[in-house]
Amino acid sequence: MESSLDQHGFELIYIIVNFGMGSRIVKAAKREGITGATIFLGRGTVKNQILEFLELYDVRKEVVMMAAEKKLAEHTLEVLAQEFKFAKPNHGIAFTTSLTRIVGSKNFNLNNAEESRGVDKKMYQAIFTIVDKGKAHEVVDVATNTGAKGATIINARGSGIHETNKLFSMEIEPEKEIVLILTETALTDKIVSAIREEFKIDEPGKGIIFVQEINKTYGLAK
Repeated sequence: MESSLDQHGFELIYIIVNFGMGSRIVKAAKREGITGATIFLGRGTVKNQILEFLELYDVRKEVVMMAAEKKLAEHTLEVLAQEFKFAKPNHGIAFTTSLTRIVGSKNFNLNNAEESRGVDKKMYQAIFTIVDKGKAHEVVDVATNTGAKGATIINARGSGIHETNKLFSMEIEPEKEIVLILTETALTDKIVSAIREEFKIDEPGKGIIFVQEINKTYGLAK
């Protein structure tokens, strides 16, 4: 089971940009050799008292996800980072990942799988939490109270009106939300444990948490 998730020589590319930029990212990536991509709609969460007072703390985002061979992924990220100026504030965040851990899915048992493979710890990790619609902001609150600096909330939908998509055996329907949290590796266990306990993730149907290593980043504040 573990080998099916370990994409030898391949990486997942995630790019988070302002609404409307996703198609431009995909076009530029295909020019470099990327063969396909998926764009998700999301909302960025901003901890700012003035924005909260004005009810403007949700910022519309697009999350672009692409898969590529490692060298192509690294080359494409470098090109995109220069072209779209990810180093500048609010221009976007990009990173590549490897799947390391899943919590809440009975079909997988990969707690700290990276340690068993002898992979060195990375500086950053991505925590994905899938919960019922309406609970995403509660997840963000728990995470930020535990040390996370922010998150992106992604609306998850099935592929058709009478169909559902499945992620790690869990149906992803219109009433689900995905919370993506980027954090320093040292804080990952603390954040995961807090979310896991608060939302009773180990109980059937309560949600799923999975963690991915971030191999290379652009646009993350140090």
